[in-house]
Amino acid sequence: MLQITPIKTAKFHLGDDLFQFLDHHVGDIKEGDILVVTSKIIALAEKRIAPKVNATREEKHRLVQKEADYYLPASLSKYNLMLTIKAATLAVNAGVDESNIDGRYYLLLPKNPYQSAEKIWRYLKKRFNRKRIGVVITDSTTMPLRWGVFGNSLAHCGFRAINSKVGEDDLFGRKMLMTKINLPQSIAQAAVFTMGEVAESQPIALVSGVKEINFQQRPPTAAEIAEIGIDLKDDVYQPILMATPWYKGGKKIIKKSD
Repeated sequence: MLQITPIKTAKFHLGDDLFQFLDHHVGDIKEGDILVVTSKIIALAEKRIAPKVNATREEKHRLVQKEADYYLPASLSKYNLMLTIKAATLAVNAGVDESNIDGRYYLLLPKNPYQSAEKIWRYLKKRFNRKRIGVVITDSTTMPLRWGVFGNSLAHCGFRAINSKVGEDDLFGRKMLMTKINLPQSIAQAAVFTMGEVAESQPIALVSGVKEINFQQRPPTAAEIAEIGIDLKDDVYQPILMATPWYKGGKKIIKKSD
């Protein structure tokens, strides 16, 4: 049975040592467990911040332009927000955040989430002498046509991300043609729900009892990571994504269809 245990911690400050923090707050991790870590404390450990000079919306938008892989101008949004693509995720403001951080700064996403996930995974394996464990690094995001935020996986380590059901029978004996289970994403959504979004002070969680998980004794390969993302032109939402006037570095890179 799936079990999620959020861990209440001391407040994590800018520049704190992530592994000393984990030493203090993670008492044990058993075979088959997955440690979920919010990207916010990793970014704080890396000092991934930008100082606020005048704290205007325009200042934040300039920072989002630098951080995003692709973006839409804020002028296109009725809420004056920037819709972006960052790390294969459709999101608002490319992860540039102001919540749960010193008000003098903007907080950015970790520099390399997969590298961070691997470091945490190796630390846990060595500290607890475990073989079958995993790590998921999370952020919060939104979904088109739905209010509310939910957990999003930025990176994982220690297990295969995709469980393909292609070729298996459904309840009526029909062969599945496209269905694949995204394990890091599923774990992230469940864990972030229990960890909270505001003042809970639960930036890590232990997840146990995940079914159909294939643990690995190595980090994911580049090819395995690539399995998770979909190129714009191949996505089922391609008619929307490719008709959007995406920008990069101040230049329009995909022209809106007539």
